[in-house]
Amino acid sequence: MLNNHPHWRKLLILPPIAVGILVLMFVAGNKQAPLKAELGEPTKLVRTINAQQVELIPVAEGYGAIQPARVWSAVAQVAGRIVEIHPRLRDGEIISEGSLLLQIDPADYVLNLAQAEAALAELEVEEANAKASLSIEQRSLGIVQREFKRITQLAAKGTASQSNVDDTERNLLNSRNAVQNVKNILALIPTKRKVLQAKRTQAERDLENTRILAPFNLRVANMRIEADQYVGKGETLLEGDAVDRVEVIAQFPMSSLRRLFIGREQTAISADILDGKLAEFVAFQSQVRLDMGTTIAEWEAEFVRFSDNVDPETRTMGVVVAVDKPFDKVKPGIRPPLSKGMFVQVVLRGKSQPNRIVVPRSAVRDGAVYLADDESRLRRQPVKILFNQGEVSIIASGITSEQQIVVSDLVPAVSGMRLQTKPDEEITQAVLNAARGEL
Repeated sequence: MLNNHPHWRKLLILPPIAVGILVLMFVAGNKQAPLKAELGEPTKLVRTINAQQVELIPVAEGYGAIQPARVWSAVAQVAGRIVEIHPRLRDGEIISEGSLLLQIDPADYVLNLAQAEAALAELEVEEANAKASLSIEQRSLGIVQREFKRITQLAAKGTASQSNVDDTERNLLNSRNAVQNVKNILALIPTKRKVLQAKRTQAERDLENTRILAPFNLRVANMRIEADQYVGKGETLLEGDAVDRVEVIAQFPMSSLRRLFIGREQTAISADILDGKLAEFVAFQSQVRLDMGTTIAEWEAEFVRFSDNVDPETRTMGVVVAVDKPFDKVKPGIRPPLSKGMFVQVVLRGKSQPNRIVVPRSAVRDGAVYLADDESRLRRQPVKILFNQGEVSIIASGITSEQQIVVSDLVPAVSGMRLQTKPDEEITQAVLNAARGEL
């Protein structure tokens, strides 16, 4: 009955409350005191590389279009109708050296040659006759001379009249004149022979010029004639581009060409260098590169010459390089044939320059680099740049090898701030590759 009393029901909640208080007192008694946080200097994690003294290969890059090293124009040296034509004579076809490209009707020139040879044969007969006549006239002159001498002696003795002397002298003069005329004919024979020989030579050349042969392995371009067409002397018939050698006239900024000669300023340029030995003097390693989208096709090239002027607007100079036998180096899908008009990149590598300090170009900020000093603190170091090459800068002064260069972007960059450095091997390798002239 007591359990049903309301006051007893209120007392039943006291034991759980007491147990809860005891648990809280136990937990509070075993709780550790809060740790005191000590305030320290902030540290910034940065990527660094060590400045290295390397052997630098200076590189310059230019761009230009492929063109054949030789371009031949077939010009008709004789007039006539085209009677024969090469079966593959059309634009784009490659025809081997010595092949007959076309034949102009030779009939008229065969006739001219026959006439010249006949005239020479006639002259030989004329010369033989003149020599025979000279012999006869000389014998006749001898007889007349003896007769004139005899009559003169008789006239001196009074047994011959003066009219006989005059007649004999007249015969003598006529005989001498006949001999002289034959001699004159013989004297003109060599000149006539030279004239006729020249005509025969011209006829032979004209006959030879009716056949137009490929002077070298060529690719046909600008075809302008057809079979049975009449062509006049001096008319351009077609063009042929050499396929054994192509050239590129690439335009280079003057500043990039300058870096190839740094360190060689004291080298004297002699007349021998200018007279055919320029390529040996500059000692450029040349390369032609073509961007094919997914791959880069490359050809080893040869430095040939500099162009004759500087573009006043772009301040660029043309450099001519050549690739020999480009069609022999074709790899389907990898390296296409170097065709006329193809736009390519030309890379020139100069002589190596020892002991150059090379850093990433992005590490130079407002003429200075950020260093991590021996106490791992940030220090701003002004530097002098010798030149920039691609993604790297070549330092003339300001830093030495083995100093730690900060390559991370620090915002803000406070001199003296503490750093936690982490070497960046990828950038280090990229700098070394750029120093070796690798693209």
